[in-house]
Amino acid sequence: MNILTLNLAFSTLVFWVAAKLYVLPRLSDCEPRTILLPVLLLHSLRHLGLMFLAPGAIYSGIPPQFTHPAACGDLLTAVLALLAIPAVASRARSAKVVGSLDLIDAITLATVYDASPFMGAAYWIPAFWVPALLVTHYLTFLVLLRARWQQPVNA
Repeated sequence: MNILTLNLAFSTLVFWVAAKLYVLPRLSDCEPRTILLPVLLLHSLRHLGLMFLAPGAIYSGIPPQFTHPAACGDLLTAVLALLAIPAVASRARSAKVVGSLDLIDAITLATVYDASPFMGAAYWIPAFWVPALLVTHYLTFLVLLRARWQQPVNA
């Protein structure tokens, strides 16, 4: 088994357990922005994915078919998360959370192009950061669906 896959799976499990212990039991008691604002702040740090373009953080030979989409997608997601914060903070109905497709794309490209042997110091991103993002995306969808179910239906 690939060590990175094992690290990603175990870290995801740890973040899931933390969410199950501390967030999910309180989900029905919280208004959506109470959960979404910390998630958006976390996702605002996705600019750290630019590390995949930094010599010294990665090894020579890492496939650019992975690095460029992953780094640029992470930067775009970070900017969009920052832009969403004021909308969520002010309870605007137009607030959207983005990044799930970028995350799925980066995981797929890293797997298809076998990027893990070249990650160097950037290895912590998929081993630690991606699991946190996966769990917070799940929590975000739960919050948004719960908020949607609680809205009155217009006839």
